[in-house]
Amino acid sequence: MKLLTFIDNGSQQLGVKTDRGVVHITKALETVAAEGPIATNVHQVIEGGAAATAALQAFVDKALAAGGSEAYLLNEEELTLGPAVTHPNKIICVGLNYRKHAEETNAPIPQYPILFNKFNNTLTGHGADVPLPVRVTDKVDYEAELVIVIGKTAKYVSKEDALSHVFGYCNVNDLSARDLQLRTQQWLLGKSCDGFSPLGPYLVTADEVGNPNDLSIRCIVNGEVRQSSNTSDMIFHCDEIVSYISQHMTLVPGDIILTGTPEGVVLGYPPEKQVYLKDGDVVTIEIEKLGSLTNRMVNEQA
Repeated sequence: MKLLTFIDNGSQQLGVKTDRGVVHITKALETVAAEGPIATNVHQVIEGGAAATAALQAFVDKALAAGGSEAYLLNEEELTLGPAVTHPNKIICVGLNYRKHAEETNAPIPQYPILFNKFNNTLTGHGADVPLPVRVTDKVDYEAELVIVIGKTAKYVSKEDALSHVFGYCNVNDLSARDLQLRTQQWLLGKSCDGFSPLGPYLVTADEVGNPNDLSIRCIVNGEVRQSSNTSDMIFHCDEIVSYISQHMTLVPGDIILTGTPEGVVLGYPPEKQVYLKDGDVVTIEIEKLGSLTNRMVNEQA
């Protein structure tokens, strides 16, 4: 199942992508009888787990079969999307987690996952303009990344059991102001400017994705492919990441984990060839089975 969040009359609404369009769940509930409780936002689906997902899928199937579906079946191209996960309790990031990316930045291969965090102010949706904070940085870089979305509380889970705690996956652009990131030994400042985590367009359930460590991943800037790799190049795979983090903190439903970026970022170019993102640049993140996430960069207004 592909879930998305869109804005309708100023409020966030849950949608389900289908071959016929996006089902507006709240509107569908106004005309189609449900057999039981149906989630009406993405966190209710995540927290409800398999039962909530199955109930939602059954309701969508019923809504598509019913007459009058034009009242709640929407054209995705006309929607304003929000972040695929709207209010994560934690945003945890893994740095230098692709072997070739570590090599291109002349960094040693990590012995343990390098963890840092971002905040909810960084979240935005597919299609949104991302403000470049030009008053404090002129070195904003792109990073295509696979996101793990936690579906069940995880504490001290084994590597073998880790993926059973995952609800699904989505794309993110882990935008990074390199000068701010490298100003000190802590990376947080360069990672946490407003809008620096476009997330989406969909949250895809784990059953549709299969093996998360065998997915093609790309970043395209103004039509030029800058990153092209596969999640198999991760140093620490998704099951290892979830297990490792759970040894140190409790992961809860709706937490998101950004799993690192492959080679091809601006920082990895020779200094004379480094051209960072600028006003008007259009960046697309594509991961196999997860769709395409596109955002335009615009200079932040004073």
